[in-house]
Amino acid sequence: MTEKKLPDNAIDIKDLSKQYKSPDGKSSFYALDSVSLNIPRGSIFGLLGPNGAGKSTFINILAGLTIKTSGKAMVWGYDIDKNPRTIRSYLGIVPQELNIDPFFTPKETLNLQAGMYGIWPKERITQEILRVLDLEDKADAYARELSGGMRRRLLVAKAMVHRPPILILDEPTAGVDIELRKQLWSYVRKLNEYGTTIILTTHYLEEAEELCETIAILDKGKIVRCASTKELLEDVESKTIILKTSEKPNPKNAVISQLGASIDADNNLKINYNPKIDNSRKILEMVENSGVSVVDFEVVGASLETVFLSITSRK
Repeated sequence: MTEKKLPDNAIDIKDLSKQYKSPDGKSSFYALDSVSLNIPRGSIFGLLGPNGAGKSTFINILAGLTIKTSGKAMVWGYDIDKNPRTIRSYLGIVPQELNIDPFFTPKETLNLQAGMYGIWPKERITQEILRVLDLEDKADAYARELSGGMRRRLLVAKAMVHRPPILILDEPTAGVDIELRKQLWSYVRKLNEYGTTIILTTHYLEEAEELCETIAILDKGKIVRCASTKELLEDVESKTIILKTSEKPNPKNAVISQLGASIDADNNLKINYNPKIDNSRKILEMVENSGVSVVDFEVVGASLETVFLSITSRK
């Protein structure tokens, strides 16, 4: 018997739609509207969008919690309509809510979860998961005694008990401070290095910028942009050039005023410009020709937040 070849894409979505009727039955709306998406195996993929964009509906359809209206969805090469039970074994889902029993220890929690997946005790990888997520020294502590960051990691651990090749993280750092957020980023990278495909939904745009190789932006049920993070950050209409000058710039300089420059606390000139119209070299020449001596400069691209707001605000 030949072994099944690993799919190129962890998830393949084609024209996926979910339509809901209004309570009175007289109208309807699409939570997902003809969404097509390919998520490569072994990647960290970001799914971004404002509240109500359709992210939860997308996840729930894959998890078998919501029935799609139309379209096709493949998870690890299996059709969700034909192989729902098989697909559940390939998915691990980390929810937003901290749904952990406070009276169980991490070890008990993972063993119980493994039992629900029908995994025999001798086949369980409880200790390995606890070690990877730095919970080994808290294996026998009650969950109620764990810090917020440890509880978040325990949620990830629960989703990993059946060795799923795909892990969906639904707002994994919601309500977590920046230090704990960075720790969780480290664990996500570690899981990805082990070969796990990560799908991340988040409201923290710096999180997606830090972790994701590719990002899809969902708005009003439609994919409005899907590209590599690098491509998204380069395809912007706003950049900033920061000019370090030999002496404090004169804000009354006609060219500085014309360019709409500002002067920061370090007496550097900061000029925002559209890279599709102007370029940094032209701006630098204009400033120098106006009599300002520039000793150094830096061009700063837009953040993912700028890109996100630009795309989702377009009509």
